[in-house]
Amino acid sequence: MDKIKSYYEMKLKKHGTNHKGVDWKSLESQELRFVKLFELIDKREPAFDVLDYGCGYGALLDYLNIHYKNFIYSGYDISEQMIFNAKLIFRSKAYTWYTNLDNKKKFSYVVASGLFNVKLSYTEGEWKDYIIETLDKINFISNKGFSFNILSTFSDKEKMTDKLFYADPSFLFNHCKKKYSKHVSLLHDYPLYEFTIIVKK
Repeated sequence: MDKIKSYYEMKLKKHGTNHKGVDWKSLESQELRFVKLFELIDKREPAFDVLDYGCGYGALLDYLNIHYKNFIYSGYDISEQMIFNAKLIFRSKAYTWYTNLDNKKKFSYVVASGLFNVKLSYTEGEWKDYIIETLDKINFISNKGFSFNILSTFSDKEKMTDKLFYADPSFLFNHCKKKYSKHVSLLHDYPLYEFTIIVKK
């Protein structure tokens, strides 16, 4: 994953701690993704803990602080530079940051936004294996459920690029349904070239 790490660190260096620094086109689309991912958690749940898997500079925290009152946040990213910047922005000791995870640490919920989109020169087969392996890890460390988004094969063909990975929604829905939980939702009805999968346990 060194190539992926370098790619995002280059984006961060060029654009800084904003949506472009984690390779999103707009702040509005970044926030819409958060809205869809958090269909995972019932609004009536009084408190929860969540791991932001591939957290970047911690943009999800801004969303959480606006929309939720009682939560425990942890952020994980393979990029030390991303985590360094996240700690500069969010100085509260209430937040926990990781550049490494082990299977001993569990979380109620795990969310992953944009984690699987940029494959660069990896082959389709290599990237699909990476996705499945990562979902297995996320499933193992989440007690109540997880959610993730990914670009869709239903994207407009003329806008697709080779460096990005486009997933078959039915394949990932079936995989999650058969392997992780009977309670799986596929959200593909919002105006982005992607879909979100919600897995509740």
